[in-house]
Amino acid sequence: MAVVPYKEDAADKKSQVATMFDSIAGKYDFLNHFLSAGTDIYWRRKAVDELKALRPARILDIATGTADFAIETLRAAAPDAQVTGVDISEGMLDVGRRKLAEKRLGHRIQLELGDSENLPFADGTFDAVTASFGVRNFAHLEVGLAEMRRVLRPGGKLVILEFSKPTAFPLKQAYNFYFRRVLPVFGKLISKDRAAYTYLPESVQAFPDGSDFLAILARVGFKNPAWQPLTFGISSIYTAHN
Repeated sequence: MAVVPYKEDAADKKSQVATMFDSIAGKYDFLNHFLSAGTDIYWRRKAVDELKALRPARILDIATGTADFAIETLRAAAPDAQVTGVDISEGMLDVGRRKLAEKRLGHRIQLELGDSENLPFADGTFDAVTASFGVRNFAHLEVGLAEMRRVLRPGGKLVILEFSKPTAFPLKQAYNFYFRRVLPVFGKLISKDRAAYTYLPESVQAFPDGSDFLAILARVGFKNPAWQPLTFGISSIYTAHN
């Protein structure tokens, strides 16, 4: 059974994830920085560095949320690059649009409500496709990844940043304690949605990280999948080409 935020709800995972992110949208950025002690900012910068050699002009950011990663991609993009961010949560996109307006980036980044498993773009539209802490929320992982590959041009690059699971003692034990005992408490206090921060560790635990994820990328047709663990394996960067 798929891991879902609201176990008593009969709605499918996609609907529940959208509802969850709508619920926590206003606190999402603060919680990201607070609960990771700011390390999430470093992780995003490292992931975007993977685009520097390509200097993409057309970028699609999947599960863009409040647009932090979409904004960060401009640092490695072509000078006239255009970024499209897609997300299933209108609440998250509203926060992202306000952020873009404050930064005067609305002419460079467009945010759209959309389903990662049924993208409204033609084949080969983008030079790079990215996702930051979003693919583990897909209802059907391989379907979403196949769609990402479809809209990526031949020779284009995929960059995915996602949580992973440390394996070395004692970090593994400390990580599991924090994720399962500490994070849900603070998440509930700040966001007022306990399910969201109970779902987070459950979804990370269920996600096929590391070499298992590389095998899935290869299975859906990506070339040269590679994996770079960050911060002792708490998160990972995955790259591949079309």
